[in-house]
Amino acid sequence: MAILGTLLKKGIKLRENLEQEYTLPFELQKKELKELLISASQTEFGKYYSFTHILSHFRKGHANFYEVFKRTIPIHDYNKIYKDWWHLSLKGAKNICWPGRIKYFALSSGTSEASSKHIPVTKEMTKAIQKTSIRQIISLSKYNLPADVFEAGILMIGGSTHLNRKGNYFEGDLSGIQAARLPFWFQHFYKPGKKIASTRNWDSKLTEIVHKANEWDIGIVVGVPAWIQILLERIIEYHKLKHIHEIWPNLLIYVHGGVSMDPYRKGFEKLLGRPIYYIETYLASEGFIAYQALPNRKSMRLVLNNGIFYEFVPFDEKNFTTTGEIKPDAETLLIDQVEEGKEYAILLSTCAGAWRYLIGDVIRFVSIEESEIVITGRTKHFLSLCGEHLSVDNMNKAIELVSNELNITINEFSVAGIPHQTLFAHRWFIGTDDSVDANVLKERIDFHLKKINDDYAVERSAALKEVVVDVLPLHKFYDWMESKGKVGGQNKFPRVMKSTQLEDWIKFIA
Repeated sequence: MAILGTLLKKGIKLRENLEQEYTLPFELQKKELKELLISASQTEFGKYYSFTHILSHFRKGHANFYEVFKRTIPIHDYNKIYKDWWHLSLKGAKNICWPGRIKYFALSSGTSEASSKHIPVTKEMTKAIQKTSIRQIISLSKYNLPADVFEAGILMIGGSTHLNRKGNYFEGDLSGIQAARLPFWFQHFYKPGKKIASTRNWDSKLTEIVHKANEWDIGIVVGVPAWIQILLERIIEYHKLKHIHEIWPNLLIYVHGGVSMDPYRKGFEKLLGRPIYYIETYLASEGFIAYQALPNRKSMRLVLNNGIFYEFVPFDEKNFTTTGEIKPDAETLLIDQVEEGKEYAILLSTCAGAWRYLIGDVIRFVSIEESEIVITGRTKHFLSLCGEHLSVDNMNKAIELVSNELNITINEFSVAGIPHQTLFAHRWFIGTDDSVDANVLKERIDFHLKKINDDYAVERSAALKEVVVDVLPLHKFYDWMESKGKVGGQNKFPRVMKSTQLEDWIKFIA
């Protein structure tokens, strides 16, 4: 097993995995926060918010430290922490939110922001992401995979690894920042290699990969579902194959993240010659948060002992506005205070200088004991015009059910809330190249959502008066992404469209 063998030869141990397995989540997180506070205690942020005072409470009571921590430091979203602190790091100031000068910033716009966010990436965060990546690779030993998979290469499709120098710092895709620091031993397994990965033009990069595909033996593919599917389709077409396993017989693992795999699964499996394992990761520009640690589970295990401290905010009207903005006095909980089956937004404090930072994702715990979660949506990517509380998780499930029922492939979709007469309607935009009646789609989506979501069912008989469905060729979605400069890499089409974004989209498809 080449990859696993190399890891062991380099002295990489299972210590972190074993520590998490045999230690209470609360104890791991308490230790993590203490180490973060100690490391940043002499930064401008640490001195302003008296980290030494917070640290003095770690010996007092079960969670006394946390009460002082959350009472002292306000909750931050990106705009607040950038305006108050991170803009100084961007200008070259050192010791702002984390010791030293920040040399790398990951550009991240998610699916809803018009301009790019600059997320600091420290040396400590880079190492933390590498360590968690290794932990995930080591976890593959639980999958009882044939040795050939570990002898083969890993194809990782992200944004361009080319970084732009901006005076005193570099900016670019997180994958580019990480690729610049790849361990030398990993480069033997890494495809498409540094030269192709640095290509800025997405279409040119795909073309180079397609042409080289028959020279590689690939066992693991990593990337966002939409772009990986496009790549596999192009490889199959160019090399005149029936399926991708004709050229990569050892391909057995697809590692995905960023969006739910469920809407893509049906179309994806048409490209395969045999079943493969789907493994989900939760890697954001702010850190490597969770990964699927066990086979035959759809949940991911939070990483509790590697540079991130978590807080959980119940995702309800008490803590969030109707537009998904967090309230300043929102209730926050430690990991030993959460409940299974409930939805929470996540706050992060990290070794990159994020403090009580709202990342924007909504998760649900499926196992408290194992710290296992699933992502259910985004704080701003849900629809609740009149109390229907429709989450992205609900939408994904309905689309998956409809796809299977009608035997069609729906690669992309988006939903918007719109006025209808004196009340409301939902307008769906469905991306498929299969032939389907929009009225049938409307009826079946509506039917399944009523079964999945009780609040939706109630509002469909009250204020939510209509459902409208537009069926569009798939290329429209990708053309729009290209027009926004968001082709490839970690870019995803927004599942929920609001206000000016919706107006822009409607003009585009018209």
